[in-house]
Amino acid sequence: MLNKVVVRFIDGAVARGYTTDFNPNKEVFHLIVKTKQGEKPFIVRTRALKAIFFVKDLNGNGHSSLKKSFDDFKSIRVYGKRVKVEFIDGEILYGVTNGYSVQRQGFFFNPIDKASNNERIFVILTALKEITFL
Repeated sequence: MLNKVVVRFIDGAVARGYTTDFNPNKEVFHLIVKTKQGEKPFIVRTRALKAIFFVKDLNGNGHSSLKKSFDDFKSIRVYGKRVKVEFIDGEILYGVTNGYSVQRQGFFFNPIDKASNNERIFVILTALKEITFL
């Protein structure tokens, strides 16, 4: 399955492209990016990442709902554990997870705002400063 992703590295670098082989239990996956010469695959090491954003559109939609809290969405029914994640770079995101475990390298996280460009996010645990269950 072809997934559109925005990959954010711990060092602040960002890459946009496609992946067909991301697996949350593997240490590497391939990111296919468009270049002037065509498409080029790169090997990405998960431990070098902050998060992988599975997106609707690689260019984004300008909707910054991830900075909103659950108070902004009181009327929305959510299924799963409500969480606030704070990354070591200070970024804070709110969403819902069903698969958090300290035994894994990361977990999937769904934004609370369905209008967000992000469909789901894979958060790398080593990039977190704190996770709060709400």
